[in-house]
Amino acid sequence: MTHAIVANEPGGPEVLEYSSVEPPVPGPGQLLIKVAAAGVNFIETYQRSGTYKVDYPFTPGAEAAGTIEAIGGGVEDFAVGDRIATAEGSRTYADYAIVEAEKALPVPAGVDDHTAAALPLQGITAHYLMNSSFRVEPGHTVLLHAGAGGVGLLLTQLLKARGARVITTVSSDEKADLSKLAGADEVLRYEGFADRVRELTDGDGVNVVYDGVGKDTFDDSLRSLRIRGTMVLFGAASGPVPPFDPQRLNSGGSLSLTRPTMGHFVQNRHERRWRSAEIFEAAANGTLAVRVGATYPLAEAAQAHRDLEGRHTTGKVLLLP
Repeated sequence: MTHAIVANEPGGPEVLEYSSVEPPVPGPGQLLIKVAAAGVNFIETYQRSGTYKVDYPFTPGAEAAGTIEAIGGGVEDFAVGDRIATAEGSRTYADYAIVEAEKALPVPAGVDDHTAAALPLQGITAHYLMNSSFRVEPGHTVLLHAGAGGVGLLLTQLLKARGARVITTVSSDEKADLSKLAGADEVLRYEGFADRVRELTDGDGVNVVYDGVGKDTFDDSLRSLRIRGTMVLFGAASGPVPPFDPQRLNSGGSLSLTRPTMGHFVQNRHERRWRSAEIFEAAANGTLAVRVGATYPLAEAAQAHRDLEGRHTTGKVLLLP
């Protein structure tokens, strides 16, 4: 028997139980990994609470790094002992997890297990946001919410390397310091941020807003955009955005709105490897600093969820089997 986190019903963090389970067995095209670290992400709090429907009993987790222990039939480009990571695994809050070989990301020797587990979801998200959802070019001005979060810290560094001006929002002095350390040009609090953005841009507004907060920031995010600016809504940490009249995009200056999700930006092995290779290489050569804000023993997954939902964390949160 091995261990995994299991929820038998939807509810608060207390439904996450540290349980003994049968070890998984890889099928055709699959890898069995011994999990070194598993990433904790907001989507798992939505699944646990019942906001997103899942089948029970339910073991959360899609992101992890570890070592291949066994290989299913038909897999040719991996070997037992290889280190891999993924943002598209299943049931990764566990000692052992199954990963589709197609969705496994080779981990370079210069990247440790904690960094490898912290990068796939937020790193690939940052990559597609700035390269595909809206292509940021040198000289663009960007507004990025939750600048001290997992995506925020990574995306700020990548945007600055691209030559953009980066304005972030945060909720505390500690988070402001972290955002500045990542390279943000201006760090704002959420209250009144749209007016401050206008002041900082001589009334023009920004080229793009990257908004993972959702309901609480959506209206003022639109107000922060310049004519023909783009709103990239990639999350809903404060709740989903209510329905709105598309005419607001017209009256705001012929604005564009997109709601991307990672699955549509890793459509095949080539795209998946392109994005992950660039992110891992940046971490390996030191141009991208990855902040692991908190680690918890696997058995303390419930506390990790409490802290994440209470916005008491910065950077990446990991569970360690």
